[in-house]
Amino acid sequence: MSEINDIRAFIKPEMMKFEPFFKNAVKSNVPLLDIIMNYVIRRKGKQMRPMFVFLSAKLIGEVTESTYTAAALIELLHTATLIHDDVVDNSNKRRGFFSINALWRSKIAVLAGDYLLSKGLLLAIRNKEFELLEIVSEAVKEMAEGELLQLEKSRKLDISEETYFEIIYKKTATLIASCTAAGAASAKAEKEQIENLKQFGKYAGITFQIKDDLFDYQKTNSTGKPSGNDIQEKKMTLPLIYALKNSEKSQKRSILKLIGKTSGKQNKVKQILDFVKEKHGLEYTEKIMEEHKNSALKALNNFPETEAKKHLQNLVKYITVREK
Repeated sequence: MSEINDIRAFIKPEMMKFEPFFKNAVKSNVPLLDIIMNYVIRRKGKQMRPMFVFLSAKLIGEVTESTYTAAALIELLHTATLIHDDVVDNSNKRRGFFSINALWRSKIAVLAGDYLLSKGLLLAIRNKEFELLEIVSEAVKEMAEGELLQLEKSRKLDISEETYFEIIYKKTATLIASCTAAGAASAKAEKEQIENLKQFGKYAGITFQIKDDLFDYQKTNSTGKPSGNDIQEKKMTLPLIYALKNSEKSQKRSILKLIGKTSGKQNKVKQILDFVKEKHGLEYTEKIMEEHKNSALKALNNFPETEAKKHLQNLVKYITVREK
């Protein structure tokens, strides 16, 4: 994955400066909170969202103090939503690490998430970054709507492609779109440039989530077999939606009945995985993912050919070939 290493090298100075900036943003005088915040910082993932912020700012012009505020604001609010998600899902692990609720109980995890939300709001207000606050707050609102929409629809196990795209836009793509829009706004971009980069982020985010959904049907666990976690959690993703849409009514009924009985039963999960492959659900999903990747690249057409543009293009391409 040389592309991702090249991207990281291109924004290495900004990412190095961002680390202490973010650490300072989460600092607390309450010892327990400080311990939890240090744990949050240590278990950070790929940091894809700050990368989108800095690359978008560089595409427009210079990275400014406003850009660091944008990146920190997004990471604060995103981390808060992840902590709250783990409580809602009763999840004990996140990226291979114990979740906050697993280590400190759900009540403390909820309060830690609230703390991060408030720190994000205060960071924006104290720096008078009201445009950034509006961009990111809109994304957080849509993320909550997306989660609730998925919960509502998953009970019926009957989601259309249209609803699926509405869910993944709200749950995932809206935050990536806020990264690219906020990055552009922090570099004093014009409204049209901000909108173009927001569209780029939207399509990049949808591409990212479709790739995540494909992992469930591919060799992703230590045994070299598909995990089928989404199926066991009764999450209706595009490969399964397409397969069900292209099956006979009787077959559709039996598969939906089977989904309701998959918890902890790998033989039933395998039956559903085989059904999706037989109906060409994976090929269809990969084709749709490529279309969204191309839509993301098209949204950059009006920007000049620069290093920043090349790395944004490569970041979207990397999303489709990453292995986790």
